Amino acid sequence: MNGTLSNPFNITYPTAVQTSLVSGASFAKFDPSGRFVAGGRPDGGAMIWDLNTKAPIRWLDGHVKGVTSVDWSRNSRYLLTSSKDWNVIIWDMATDWDPPLPSSTVRFDSPVLSASFHPKNSKILLVLLSLGEAYIVDLRREYKGRYELVEAQEESDEEGQVNKPRSVMTVARFDPTGKHVFVGTTVGSILVFNTRTKTMVARHKLPGAGIIKGLEFSKDGRRLVANSSDRILRQFNVPTYPNPTAGEELTEQELEPTYRFNDPINRNPWHAMSYSPDGEWLAGGAADNATHKIYIWDITNEGQFASTLDGGPEPLLHVHWHPHKPSIASTTNHGNILIWHCPTPERWGAFAGGFEEVDENVEYEEREDEFDIEDEDVLVQRKMKEEEEEVNIEGIDGTAQATVEHARAQSGDYDDDAAWALEEPDDDSRDWRMRIVIEDEE
Repeated sequence: MNGTLSNPFNITYPTAVQTSLVSGASFAKFDPSGRFVAGGRPDGGAMIWDLNTKAPIRWLDGHVKGVTSVDWSRNSRYLLTSSKDWNVIIWDMATDWDPPLPSSTVRFDSPVLSASFHPKNSKILLVLLSLGEAYIVDLRREYKGRYELVEAQEESDEEGQVNKPRSVMTVARFDPTGKHVFVGTTVGSILVFNTRTKTMVARHKLPGAGIIKGLEFSKDGRRLVANSSDRILRQFNVPTYPNPTAGEELTEQELEPTYRFNDPINRNPWHAMSYSPDGEWLAGGAADNATHKIYIWDITNEGQFASTLDGGPEPLLHVHWHPHKPSIASTTNHGNILIWHCPTPERWGAFAGGFEEVDENVEYEEREDEFDIEDEDVLVQRKMKEEEEEVNIEGIDGTAQATVEHARAQSGDYDDDAAWALEEPDDDSRDWRMRIVIEDEE
């Protein structure tokens, strides 16, 4: 199906390994620009690779035990690492120090399973501990503190019935807007918390699911895929949640998956999954002890299976899709980062109309007026005509204004939750530059 696409810029899925980075990492993640990839190592170190040169440019040594997760801020200036040594470290990539020094360190009382930045403010963190507790850590002066996300108790129908113990949290993720936190549990349910109020707004039970091992959103936030211990990936359409108000009832709802993805032959479980940038493809990394396999499903074609990528005999540990290109980073149990790409044959006939490929060189005869510059009088008249056009300086018309308002409503840029996240913004601007440091071979 993909071979018939005429537009070379359409996002498709990768098919071959472009390069292998020997890093010793257990997992790797592209930065939002797509130029760098960061990997966490079981010895407590982290590395950043420049994909243009295929060389490591940063070595981050701040943990004494294995790194459990890495996350980039929205403009790639800050890198977040969590570890089994109970610490979460924020690294500033704009610093001139080599190696970089930790910008901030947050310590907990148990090993950290994962940590991530808020999508709109790197001073807000989401942390999950090995004890099954999830925290929102706010580093801003006005809201500074650690706020535990506590599951609301289910209402009991019988009087005097003892409340059930809270389920253990196994995975926690911000949604792409940052307005909500989705938490997976050991009883096959997904809890939804409001990021600003830290209150639980919904509990979704997944029929037939076991322990929730992973959650992943599409880039637009409309789809969510959950990895369960029953070896099935379930995709859901994300519901819409109203703004929290005092006394509002908790939403109790079962989510029916739109698609189920599994390995019907080998019945392999899954280590990780990742959506393509356009959300049309889903990659699942199989937990196969003998091979390195990535399964690709076509979401736009009713979730049908598309292909299997075979990376050799080194078992897979993690997968992450490039934010802009048909490229995937997968890690092996030997610490290699495989960068997958989509090789395309050269189509010289697409560069210019009338261009033809020939078997041997042909002498070209130039026309007399082929490269003549346009007459100067015509250029002057065109410029004067452009200057006479009226420019709307009072504002945008109603149609454009409605489009802008709709876009703002969709992104939530003006509501209370978004305004709260943007208070005391970070300095993660787009105009920063990372200093490239490459170690000499000597």
